[in-house]
Amino acid sequence: MTDVSEPLLPETSTTALAASPFASHAEDVISFVKASPTSYHAAAELCRRLDEAGFTRLDETEPWSQTLGRHYVVRDGAVVAWQTPDAISDRTAFRVVGSHTDSPSFKLKPHATVTNHGWQQVGMEVYGGGLLNSWLDRDLGLAGRLVTRDGRSHLVRTGPILRISQLAPHLDRSVNDTLHLDRQRHLMPILSVSNPDLDVEDLLCEAAGIDRADLGFHDILAYPTESPAVIGPRGEFLASSRMDNLSSVHSSIAAMVEAAPGDDIAVMACFDHEEVGSATRSGACGPLLEDILVRIADGLGRDGDSYRAMLARSSCVSSDAGHGVHPNYVEKFDPANHPLLNGGPLLKINANQRYATDGVGAVLWARACAAAGVPTQDFVSNNSVPCGSTIGPLTATRLGILTVDVGVPLMSMHSTRELAGVADLSHLSAALRAYWAGA
Repeated sequence: MTDVSEPLLPETSTTALAASPFASHAEDVISFVKASPTSYHAAAELCRRLDEAGFTRLDETEPWSQTLGRHYVVRDGAVVAWQTPDAISDRTAFRVVGSHTDSPSFKLKPHATVTNHGWQQVGMEVYGGGLLNSWLDRDLGLAGRLVTRDGRSHLVRTGPILRISQLAPHLDRSVNDTLHLDRQRHLMPILSVSNPDLDVEDLLCEAAGIDRADLGFHDILAYPTESPAVIGPRGEFLASSRMDNLSSVHSSIAAMVEAAPGDDIAVMACFDHEEVGSATRSGACGPLLEDILVRIADGLGRDGDSYRAMLARSSCVSSDAGHGVHPNYVEKFDPANHPLLNGGPLLKINANQRYATDGVGAVLWARACAAAGVPTQDFVSNNSVPCGSTIGPLTATRLGILTVDVGVPLMSMHSTRELAGVADLSHLSAALRAYWAGA
């Protein structure tokens, strides 16, 4: 007779993961996500890793005397890094990997703290297209940047101080049949109770070590404080917030710091604001990447017609998370294309160019995956289900370069607890490394 007090499987997948060839990569993904509650923190973590790898930071407000070698630029929550080959030839091109640092969230309003029937609550705007019900009953922190009156930015993060509490089913018998969340009334987080003098901006200034009187404004977002975790009987999954799109950002930086110089210029472009349309100075619709490519080329003596020829030879892998087939909602997926977690990164295809993939780009991606020895899968939408989009079409339109859309498959995209395959995360990084090497 089985002793029911004994677990049939370990409570965690630590042992299984330790035996996995993807263990160290998964652990590094977890470390990266924990360091990156917002796009501003992700940019800071990218800078830290680039510094450790010997990249030199350049100030975009100053002339650049040197673009040969390994360099990077930061603009708000966006980072662009590159490394050049040892020698520049007439055939040198750019090989760009694009991703985005932001994820759906809630953004702090000005004058945010209000008292409502004895409760202190915090006014927040919905940022992006999140799965809103997944934010209910989560332990939430605040993170982002405080901008003081002298124009300086100060990164800040708190521990769990907020909660969006759901109404009990005893008070709404229809909740399990027709949940409707009014974005203003139902998604206002609780901060405290019976503390009318408490102000969230005071708490943030205290956490950042700045005087409240010096605060000019802020870019602060909510984030789930629950740590990422490897789960599954064989440690095959990573459950985490912000996999869309820190899965691609991490794969990009892991590949970039390990990449050996190829014949082309390897460029990592991690944009901000993709979840709200990319139409910002640090988003993919803005001039950030184009400006930097022009300045890199100028520093290498390639301007005018020579630069345009470089672009015509160049390519971009737009890396953004995609959808794995959901066994409970199979009817929402294309009947013939059912990508699975841990089946390999996705090639994302759409006839209406919501993804930028075409035949030439698909072959480019297949070549990179083959060189890396990793599997790949196709994703195409069901004709009855609207298709999302990425930075791929935006980059292709802005620069006119060959672009292909890829990414790891996820379950529960835009939830506060998305699910990725640990093998896919490692495979994506390996494929990007092979692409930069010239595959």
